Amino acid sequence: MIKIVLTTIDSADSARQLAQILVTERLAACVNIIPEVRSVYKWEGRLEESAELLLVIKTTPECLPALIDRIREAHPYDLPEAVALSVEDGLPDYLDWVMRQVRVPEDPLAGD
Repeated sequence: MIKIVLTTIDSADSARQLAQILVTERLAACVNIIPEVRSVYKWEGRLEESAELLLVIKTTPECLPALIDRIREAHPYDLPEAVALSVEDGLPDYLDWVMRQVRVPEDPLAGD
């Protein structure tokens, strides 16, 4: 099984930067950047409408907590979207590739 994580972001530069961080750090196998989504939501009591980009992030259940933490750290929003969907089935070779690409970060305190 793999996880698909969705987040939205405000600019193409921010989207590329976040995608590169997640893939370089092996928290994600792949990030698709989908431009020109329109988000309508309430924030601090006001109705908002924003042009955003959607990131579709492929990872594993084991890496999900670290990936969400990294999104929180690197994302420009005060409260970034980070929702995970479970993928139960798909092309086996692709699912295996995703599993091989990501690594659970080592705990720096594990040796203590």
